[in-house]
Amino acid sequence: FDASLASLRPRGTLALFGQSSGFVAPVAPQRLNEAGSVYLTRPNLVHYTADRAELLGRAGQVLRWLADGVIDLRIGGRYALGAAATAHAALESRRTSGKLLLIP
Repeated sequence: FDASLASLRPRGTLALFGQSSGFVAPVAPQRLNEAGSVYLTRPNLVHYTADRAELLGRAGQVLRWLADGVIDLRIGGRYALGAAATAHAALESRRTSGKLLLIP
């Protein structure tokens, strides 16, 4: 968290997704000021999709970006469904990058 906060330029935004690096301790608002009037957010999908129509619209946009090559999707590994425990172990040990697919 501290390194990410320090990497921001003035008025930058730090978005926290999940807790793969562990729990983030409470942050004094003055730290955001000292870092250059930066923003800190902890987004959650439910707050960005008020109803099913909005969810489908946002999902459709992401799928269009993938189809158009705007988003580069990296597949970091493919695992047989029976090897799901191995895939989870790889995630937990942070030995992966990109998305992991479980193949039925």
